[in-house]
Amino acid sequence: MLQHLQPRQQTTARKTRNLHVGLASSETEILEAQKLRYRVFADEMGARLPTRSPGVDRDLYDPFCEHLIVRDEDAGRIVGTYRILSPSAARRVGGYYSENEFDLTRLQHLRGQLVEIGRSCIDADYRSGAVIALLWSGLARYMQENGYEYLIGCASVSMADGGHVAASLYNRLREKHLAPLEYHVFPRCPLPLASLRGDLDAEAPPLVKGYLRAGAWICGEPAWDPDFNTADLPILMPIGRVDDRYARHFMGRKD
Repeated sequence: MLQHLQPRQQTTARKTRNLHVGLASSETEILEAQKLRYRVFADEMGARLPTRSPGVDRDLYDPFCEHLIVRDEDAGRIVGTYRILSPSAARRVGGYYSENEFDLTRLQHLRGQLVEIGRSCIDADYRSGAVIALLWSGLARYMQENGYEYLIGCASVSMADGGHVAASLYNRLREKHLAPLEYHVFPRCPLPLASLRGDLDAEAPPLVKGYLRAGAWICGEPAWDPDFNTADLPILMPIGRVDDRYARHFMGRKD
């Protein structure tokens, strides 16, 4: 689940913040990231998150994941996070989280190089762009240092209108961004595209725009996630396809 929410409007000038990105190095940091996820997904967005610990978003995948975090060092708090599931960790847990929503059979040959990202969220007071840029830089460094070639995840679109915007957005984006057939995946709970309007002038969420501009593919039709009430687009990012501008900025790639 890759989420992006709009920044709050602010009437005063924003001071420069001392932000740092890296992998969580303690159970305390992981717990703080899970609490941030709960605040954003459950309290703010209304998602139904089954949890044994009140105020904590935790599931069976978390112990197998690495947790990328952005910390405001001056405030002493975690303000952004991504959850990362490596190929070896996916084998240990029995598969990728995305496999709950999609049949990934056609990606079987990529599994040794396939990293899954999800549970992306940013604190409501920090949605200016700086935190997501740091998270992307951290992801790029993780991929480079470990030699992985593919990122996969689910990019979410709100279904507050019943799904018409999500269906229209998919219809528009597939014209230019649909993956080759050999990379297609198939939703287990498909969004009923035939029953929804597909002609609305739907604007892609900023995070989806960013992935597609960087070179990501949409790998098939969206799935409906009833717990989050979102339409989830399956996203695959081959690192070799990353646009040069993004590569220079986030990966340090030279011309």
